[in-house]
Amino acid sequence: MDQDDKKGPAPSRRQFLTGAAAAGAGAVAASSSAASGPDPLITEVQDWASGLGHGVDEVPYGLPIEFEGDVVRRNVAWLTADTISSINFTPIHALDGTITPQGCAFERHHSGAIELRKQDYRLMINGLVERPLVFTYADLERFPRENHVYFCECAANTGMEWAGAQLNGVQFTHGMIHNMEYTGVPLRLLLEEAGADLSDVANKWIFVEGADASSNGRSIPMEKALDDCLVAFKANGEALRKEHGYPVRLVVPGWEGNMWVKWLRRIEVMDVPVESREETSKYTDTLADGISRKWTWAMDAKSVVTSPSPQAPISHGHGPLVITGLAWSGRGAITAVDVSLDGGKNWQTARLAKPGEKMALTRFYLDIDWRGEEMFLQSRARDDSGYVQPSKEQLREVRGLNSIYHNNCIQTWYVNAEGVAENVEVS
Repeated sequence: MDQDDKKGPAPSRRQFLTGAAAAGAGAVAASSSAASGPDPLITEVQDWASGLGHGVDEVPYGLPIEFEGDVVRRNVAWLTADTISSINFTPIHALDGTITPQGCAFERHHSGAIELRKQDYRLMINGLVERPLVFTYADLERFPRENHVYFCECAANTGMEWAGAQLNGVQFTHGMIHNMEYTGVPLRLLLEEAGADLSDVANKWIFVEGADASSNGRSIPMEKALDDCLVAFKANGEALRKEHGYPVRLVVPGWEGNMWVKWLRRIEVMDVPVESREETSKYTDTLADGISRKWTWAMDAKSVVTSPSPQAPISHGHGPLVITGLAWSGRGAITAVDVSLDGGKNWQTARLAKPGEKMALTRFYLDIDWRGEEMFLQSRARDDSGYVQPSKEQLREVRGLNSIYHNNCIQTWYVNAEGVAENVEVS
């Protein structure tokens, strides 16, 4: 039996909201009690309605209003020795829908974000090609372009949770992710333009490098390069931000974010992988026996409840509660998300905001009536490959305790009677 079925009839949402509105400004009703008096926010003329506002040229580039000033990226100071080679986190607890604004989309740098003008941009394709070519930014703009919405997730997202509950906030446990609409040229077209050797594609690779000091080179199988990789120069309709690789980055849908090379400067066609530092010393998964598996590029199906969560407690008292979160899969589209209120004993099917899209974030909702009962909130995603998101225990059975990367286990938030949430682990 679902937890909601154990209770008597709950007041309707309309009854509840009517009571809440009548309770007055700044207060949130815990029941549909009658108003104690007139609400000055309704009956009195307020400052914002007593004069003129800002003109259309006040802010030439629109910024969030000051009341939303807390919706920002954050880092964890002790994670790295310096912010130059570090990461910060998307405030997913404060967002809704699925598209991440560029201004708060997470960053990961290996030697800092560089400033590179469009006029100075060059992209070289060499190696096993008929015609080694160098493209300018203007050259790229002349190729047929496409628009796609994809998530980008760092392989280390949720990595600190392997050994147990660590960071008390979904921004920090799951915020190494963003989801944007990218505009660019299919990589396939550029490889064809250079006359890449496409014989025996299964044994061909490309090696991609960035223009920053780290170079951050990664090997990518040719099959993936020809399938859906994008050489992107826009995100969410505008130029890439500096921290996201302006003016041009590589988009590798569904695969770990380290392969989405920023400030893309060189693509070499090869018949072997390079085995670079970033694909040997890092971004591999060390198993219990000490052996590390590599080439684990695709990000498996994953989900998390973003609200309620430690940074988004229940503040409105008892009554209707919208539980919401995000789900995604690097192997396809999300088909369903289940939500548990009791730590995995019982599951309810959540409502998807819209049908899942391939390699993009999916928003889910579960509407319940909350009366102050304690909850152990979990979500479990399923994708169109038939894969079901595992528990942490199931993941440990296969991977042991040595891993950092590719942690897609089920996350648990404990919510107490006051609506405060905490990161916990259940067994």
